[in-house]
Amino acid sequence: MSRRSLIHMTGDEIRAFLEEQRTLQVATIDHDGYPHLVAMWYVLLNDEITFWTYAKSQKAINLRRDPRLTCLVETGEQYNELRGVQIKGRAVMNENREFVQKVGEAIWERYTGPLNESTHPMVIAQAAKRVVITVKPVEIVSWDHRKLGGSY
Repeated sequence: MSRRSLIHMTGDEIRAFLEEQRTLQVATIDHDGYPHLVAMWYVLLNDEITFWTYAKSQKAINLRRDPRLTCLVETGEQYNELRGVQIKGRAVMNENREFVQKVGEAIWERYTGPLNESTHPMVIAQAAKRVVITVKPVEIVSWDHRKLGGSY
């Protein structure tokens, strides 16, 4: 059995890992062909990575020109703790204000807690300037070095 197959995560493990982690690295293709890499907050909607961004952000501009992107979520300090999921995919952009607001609310609640009378209007105001990106996977690679049981 190959090492790759030993450390591969199942679909359920990938979902649980993505729900547990907090920071998504998003790489888009910039105008000069180089990767444009940023960290984003995200939620899983229908088991797909979804995030919002300003409509005029560089990543949104890049994705309008070329919808290909790569996302990475990873964790671990020592080799035997390393876990990660890399998703190559296509971005689907949604500018529907109601949907953008719902995603913004979900992201806010995931990262900062329940919305209240002072934070909810802020999320509504931000939604007017943002778009939602849903990552449609083309290829998923995962690793969980904890499955090696300390052997290298």
